Amino acid sequence: MKSTSAALIARGFPWLIASLVATHAGMAVTRVTASLWLLSHGHGEWLVGVLISCSAAGPVLLSLWAGRQADRFGLHRPLLIGTVLSLAGALSALLWPAPATMAIASFLCGSAVGILAVAIQREAGLIGEEVGDLKRVFSWVALGPALSNVLSPVLAGLLIDHAGHAMAFGLAVALPLLAWGLGQRVPRHAPRGAEQASRDRPAWLLLRDRGLRNLLMINVVLTACWDAHTFVVPVVGHAQGLSASSIGLVLGSFATAATVVRLLIVRWGRGLDELTVLRTAMVMVALTLIVYAWLPGTPGLMFGSAVLGLALGSYQPMILSALHQVTPADRQGQALGLRMLVSSGMSMAMPLSFGAIAASTAAFGPLWLMALLAVGAQVPAQSLKPILDRLSARSAT
Repeated sequence: MKSTSAALIARGFPWLIASLVATHAGMAVTRVTASLWLLSHGHGEWLVGVLISCSAAGPVLLSLWAGRQADRFGLHRPLLIGTVLSLAGALSALLWPAPATMAIASFLCGSAVGILAVAIQREAGLIGEEVGDLKRVFSWVALGPALSNVLSPVLAGLLIDHAGHAMAFGLAVALPLLAWGLGQRVPRHAPRGAEQASRDRPAWLLLRDRGLRNLLMINVVLTACWDAHTFVVPVVGHAQGLSASSIGLVLGSFATAATVVRLLIVRWGRGLDELTVLRTAMVMVALTLIVYAWLPGTPGLMFGSAVLGLALGSYQPMILSALHQVTPADRQGQALGLRMLVSSGMSMAMPLSFGAIAASTAAFGPLWLMALLAVGAQVPAQSLKPILDRLSARSAT
C-alpha cells in the first residue's frame, strides 16, 4: 500500500507533468525566439551557439544547490524559484530586446528548467514505492520535455511569422505563470526523511557509492551519444547534399522514436529490467553509430536516427529508476542534482569537442568515438548488476 505522501503525489501527478511541460516550453520558446531574433537582426550564428550554451550553463551551476533545495523543501519552493527565474528571463527579452538580454534570458530560463526538473524527478520518485513502478513513472517524466520540444518551436515559429517576435516572447512570459498555477494543484507534503545531518553533507560524498558512480558513467556516455547525433546530422546531411527539410526529417525521426519508446515503457515498463534495457541500448547505439556514415540518403539516415532514438530514448527512465534505488531517500535530490550537473556539463562541453574531432579527423569521427565509449560503458553496467540485484532482493522481502 502506498504511503500517505505517495498517495498525495499520485493524485497530483498529471499536474506535476503538466507543470514540467509548461516550464520547459517557456525555456524552449525563449531560446528559439531569441535565436531567430538575433539572426533576423543581422547577428552572427556564433551568438546562437552562445545562447544554447547559456541555457545549459544554469543547470551546471545550480544543479547541486537545486538538489539540496528539493531534499529539504520538496516541490513547491523550487517551483516558485523556477517560476521567478523563468519569468524574469522572458520579461527581459520582451521588454529590452538586445543580444545581452537574450543571453541572460536563456541563462535564467535554462536555470529554471534545471531547478524544477530536479524537484519534479525527486517528487515523482516518491510515487513508485515498488521498483517496477519507477520505470513507468520516469517514462512519463521524460515525456514532458519531449512533448515540449515537439510543440514549442512550432508555436514560436507561428507566432513570429504571424504576430512578430514580441508576441512569441509574450507566450514565453505566460508559460512560467501557467507552470506555477499547475504546480499548485500538486498536494503539499513534508519531504521524506530529510534529516538536517543528511542535508548538510556535500553532494560529492555520494560519489563514494559505487552504484551511483557507475550509473553516472553510463549516463555521461549515453548523453554524449545523444549530443553527437544532434551535432553530426546537419554535418552529414550537408555533406550528402540533403536539403534543410530532409535534415529536419532525419532529426524528427530521432525525436519521434525517442517519444514512442517512452510511451512503450509507460505501458510495459513494470516487467523491464533496468540493466538489460541499458546494456541493449548501448549495443544498439554502438552498432548504429559505426555504420551511420554509410547509410544511404534521407531514408537511410532516417532509419539510423530512428534506431538511435529508440535506444537513447529508453535510457533516461532506466537511469532515474536505478538512481532512486541506489540512493538514500533523504539524498535523492542531491543525487539528481549530480546527474543534472554531469549531463548539462556534457551538453556544454561536447559540442566543442565534437567540432575539434570532426575538423581533425572526419565528419563522422565523433560518432565513431561515441561508439567506442558505448562499448566501454558495458564495464560499469556489469559492475552495477550485483548492486541492483541485491537492492531488488531486499525490497522484495
